Amino acid sequence: MAAEHPIDSEARVAALLDKQDIRECLVRFSRGMDRFDKEIYLSAFWGDAQVAAGPFVGNAADCWDWAVPMHEAGQIITQHALLQSTIDLDGDVAHSETYYQFIGRNRDETLWIAGGRYVDRLQRREGVWKIALRTNVIEWGCLPAPMPVPFADVPGIAANGVPSRSRDDPSYQRPLMNRRRPTTL
Repeated sequence: MAAEHPIDSEARVAALLDKQDIRECLVRFSRGMDRFDKEIYLSAFWGDAQVAAGPFVGNAADCWDWAVPMHEAGQIITQHALLQSTIDLDGDVAHSETYYQFIGRNRDETLWIAGGRYVDRLQRREGVWKIALRTNVIEWGCLPAPMPVPFADVPGIAANGVPSRSRDDPSYQRPLMNRRRPTTL
């Protein structure tokens, strides 16, 4: 069955590339926050970007200065997990809605889990997509019962590295190498 309108393959490919660049931008925010890597975090935002997150409203750099001490005081580790996104492109402006789940392992070993959506207006400037405005729509939260970290008692489990909120985290290792011994069954 033929389509009613011819498919503009070049326009579709350009839109896919723009959407991929936007998704990578969104991931930089999460990775930067979870690894406490300010450079990566700020690379997701334009210098004049505005952020509304919880009680905070201001620019992205000030949001960093507010959020990092809060997470450092409250949690041992955090994960800002991004879920599905919708991205509406309109020239050099895009609007996205990205569902997320936030998971924090608190210093007292309890867990804090919350979910919501990041609603963003992004702009492409000089060929680069970054967030110009972000609002965090928080929709739920809970404190489930804690349990031990799975496999934490396995001998040598940390040989490949342990989670870190710094460039000591295994995700920065280049080239990635296995330092653990093979399992003998």
